[in-house]
Amino acid sequence: MPAHVLYVGGEDNDLRIPFILAMRDRGFRVTAAGSGDPEPFVRQGIDYLPFPFDRFISPMSDLRALRQLSAMLRDLKPDIAQGFDTKPCLFLPLAAGASGAGTQVVRTICGRAWVYSSRTPLALTARPVYRTLHRLAARSTAATVFEIEDDRDFFRSNGMDGRRGLVIPAGGGGVDVEGFERALANLPSREALREELGLGDAEVVVTVTRMTRQKGIPALLKAAAIVNRARPGVRFVLVGPRESEGPLAVTEAEIAAHAPYVVAIGARRDVPALLRMSDVFAFPTEYREGVARVLLEASLARLPIVSSAMPGCREVIRDGWNGLLTPPGEPEKLAAGILRLLEDRETAAAMAEHADALTRKRFSLEAIADRHATLYESILQDRREGLAPLAAADGPRA
Repeated sequence: MPAHVLYVGGEDNDLRIPFILAMRDRGFRVTAAGSGDPEPFVRQGIDYLPFPFDRFISPMSDLRALRQLSAMLRDLKPDIAQGFDTKPCLFLPLAAGASGAGTQVVRTICGRAWVYSSRTPLALTARPVYRTLHRLAARSTAATVFEIEDDRDFFRSNGMDGRRGLVIPAGGGGVDVEGFERALANLPSREALREELGLGDAEVVVTVTRMTRQKGIPALLKAAAIVNRARPGVRFVLVGPRESEGPLAVTEAEIAAHAPYVVAIGARRDVPALLRMSDVFAFPTEYREGVARVLLEASLARLPIVSSAMPGCREVIRDGWNGLLTPPGEPEKLAAGILRLLEDRETAAAMAEHADALTRKRFSLEAIADRHATLYESILQDRREGLAPLAAADGPRA
């Protein structure tokens, strides 16, 4: 009987479908749960359960989600449940203990999220609460996967990493190299997409992210104005959701103030083609995330990258070798990086080639799936031997 693994995430859990399928190919029975559209999972023959939860602070919604997750574990009795995103990583260990199902929990820390990215009074107040919850969660967690060393070191120094704290680069699913190339082959051409968006032969700077302040969109808009003064023909294309981002979203008026050289087109399913049609990828995030998948996809599209120098971005970009890094929140330096890549196409192309090679070697789906299969077997072996997760105070295990 194959081991059963439940993957719990948020509204974007469908981005992990290639990873989930790779784990199924390695002999595991798989089920997914999330707050997003079930159709992509159904299309791939993956059992899917709806798991609605509020991404923002909402105690009553959190209690309902915790009860629902406990019931889900009691019904399914998966051998392993792996959580992605902040709240599933907190809920799963608590729900597993309440369910009595004997499920072994894996937390995947894809960055430190809003609580550690913002300095608002609410975020600062929430930090000690989240630290306490993560310490509690660590006591009933079989393993914690980090995407970057910086996050593991932070969790370890605060006693939140638990029994197994290990780094799997881009451990949130990596990038499906073959799937990305298939998508490029099947999506509209560069010329067709540029015509659809009214871009013609303009130089295009693209970003793909949520349209929030923490993702650096205000800094990008200021940088766009600087670039526009130097090269009026450049167009900035913003790809990603805005309306769903609550109080952190940039306003429609803020974006409209930079028309016509900035165009926001919302969330899209044809991201590989949008990357291919562009000249530069800008990633201005000020968010403490892990390894951003879109940096890996931009690398596979051989698109020159300028990114903020946040820890997760530094995991992918080596400044001056496979892209440019600029200080977060400094639009003048972001603009200078964009202009450099537009003006020195030979250097930009060399950087893009290096980025592509590094992504294929270090962040591929296959490598990450193999690391997870080894981790799962280790967890299941411990369960067979009757070894329970240790408290966070007991420290990590190699």
